[in-house]
Formats: sequence, structure tokens, C-alpha cells
Amino acid sequence: MRTVVLYARSPEWRDLIARADELMASPDFRVLKSEARTRAGFIDVSGAGTAFIKRVAISSWSRGIIARLRGSRAKRSLAGAAMLKAHGLAHPEPLAAMDFYQAGAIRASYLVSRALINADSLSRFMLGPGEIKGRNVHRRKQISDTVAAQIRRLHESGLYTRDLQETNIMVEDNESGGFNVYFIDLEDFRRVANVSWKRRIMNLVHLDRSIGRFLCRAARLDFLYTYLGHKPDRTAARKMIAEVKAARETIDRRKRIATPTAERVATPLARGTE
Repeated sequence: MRTVVLYARSPEWRDLIARADELMASPDFRVLKSEARTRAGFIDVSGAGTAFIKRVAISSWSRGIIARLRGSRAKRSLAGAAMLKAHGLAHPEPLAAMDFYQAGAIRASYLVSRALINADSLSRFMLGPGEIKGRNVHRRKQISDTVAAQIRRLHESGLYTRDLQETNIMVEDNESGGFNVYFIDLEDFRRVANVSWKRRIMNLVHLDRSIGRFLCRAARLDFLYTYLGHKPDRTAARKMIAEVKAARETIDRRKRIATPTAERVATPLARGTE
């Protein structure tokens, strides 16, 4: 067993990530997510503020070998951060990254980044406690426009993400009265010479699937037109919406295939008892 530190902004951050498991087990660690393979949360660091620590375990030795060949989550997160930084796109700043090896395979990846203290996920930021902020139509429109413009910047920079959903977008107020938009889950970003229309549509549909929980159809159409930078004529709009619907059906079909039969049956039954 061995650990390999992939990056550390300073010797202090190198020492901290080496103690990641100890810190995540301490009572000072504020857990944000704790699942079978992923544990993440916040820790206050003396003299450096609050840091975010994320550990993702790899389920099997064979998957660990694949991760070693294609790049671990920590390594891909560093690459994603570098891509976003090169184009001036806001993201959590990596402070340290480390892989844990066992029998030649990567069995866990660790990433420490600067915590986004004042930011929240798109839905929580837009709606607020008790959804009271969501009643401010002007504010909601401003946030939607800002996010759409940043996604357009992302694509025009030759970047896209394999997991664009509202929980992977964080927003905060800025000093000028506007909003800062951060892209997170850095390991999913990819760079190409030109982001094709098909890839753009897939990104937008993934996002639309998640924002549909709190934005009506008219607001989602407005988001699409803001992303485009203009409202197309009726014929072009119909064609585009048809493409969006086709992409959504493709994603829904893949989700159904990937979901175990028992879960597909249990979910609607459970909803019927709500």
C-alpha cells in the first residue's frame, strides 16, 4: 500500500492531504456527502480558512487498474481545473490531490480544494429557504441569464462536461450586484477543438432534466434562448426543440436501461403513497 501526492500547493497542504482520512474521521469534519464510495465535507484549517475534502473509493481492483491507465478522479480533477482556469471560468481551486494504491491499482482518490463558503447549488441559491427567493421573478431571471451565458462561454472555449446538472453548478452574489457562477465536479470536463452542436444539446438537456424541478417550461425556453444569444424564428425554434426532445428521449431511454427492473417498479409505487 502506498500514497502518491499528485499536487500540493504548499508543504502545508501536502501534510494535510496525507492526513485526509484522519481529518474526515474527526468530529471537526462537517460531512456534506457520505455514501458507499464517496465521502466529502468541510474542515477548518488554521491560518488558511475552510477547505473541502473529497474521497472517492474505487469498488474493485480491476477498476483501479483502469483508473491507473485512464487517470484517477484526482488527476482528472486537476486537469479539469487547469482547463477552466485557462479560460477564466470560475471553479473550486485545487489545493492538494492524492491517490491511494494497493496491489498496483488505485483504490481511492483524494482532492482538497478551497471551499466555496458563500456559494450554493443553483436550485438552492435560486429558490432560497422555503422557496421565498424563487418568488422574485426578476432575480430568478438574472440568475438564469448569468448561468446560460457562462455555459455558452464554456462551450465557446472548447470545453464541455459529461455531467452538467444543477447540483454541479454553484452560484453566489458578487459585489457588483450580479452573480458568480462556479463549475464543480472537475473530473468530468473535457476539451475539444470545437464543441459540436450535438454535444451542446446533450449538455443542455442534462441540465434541463434537473432544472425542470424548479423552472417552468417558459423559463427553460428562455434559458435556451439566452444561451443561444437570440430568439430564433418559429421554424428554427421548432427544429431546435425537436432536437432537444430527441436528445432527452435518448437520455431517458439510457436511464431506464441502466436502472434495475425492481427499482423501476418500486419508484412509481412509492410515489403513489406520497
